[in-house]
Amino acid sequence: MELVEGVGEIEDVDRLIEQLDEIGQEHGCVVTAFDARYLTGREHLTRATSLADRAFERSENVADARAIEVLLYVAGRRQIDRALEIGVSAGEGPIVVAIEQGNNERNGGKSGGDDREQEGAAAVERALAPDFEHGEKLGEYDEALVQDFFEISERELGATDAGLAELVVERVALLDVEK
Repeated sequence: MELVEGVGEIEDVDRLIEQLDEIGQEHGCVVTAFDARYLTGREHLTRATSLADRAFERSENVADARAIEVLLYVAGRRQIDRALEIGVSAGEGPIVVAIEQGNNERNGGKSGGDDREQEGAAAVERALAPDFEHGEKLGEYDEALVQDFFEISERELGATDAGLAELVVERVALLDVEK
């Protein structure tokens, strides 16, 4: 998985999502954009991606597009409208875009490994330019926002040795149990 991280200004979210979809199709990758304030770290993304892959393999996916299925798992939600809250939005903010070789039905199941991911990442960077400043954002989450979104109370945090990031990954994994 390749990541493009930084702070950017998004004027037209629909147009950006359309461009990312085109990039995914062209490079045989799944491209998913997130508001970085909701992502607790790489494990959050990799766990969600793994579970989305498994859902497709078992024909248990909710969404037709793999990028949306990944978004659902990252959000720990089955409702697409609610999961979209953690996607990118108009205005300036921290962005993480995940690019991975994929089994997205719309790209015909193409795969090609790291080269496709790197080429896809370069194309994503071009799509975000010129109003994009690179910088590590994954794991620089907004604790209050994450707690609220994932419904993690202070009481729950106090009852375990696990931190907020670990509890979010648990929420992602519990999505399968809730089916």
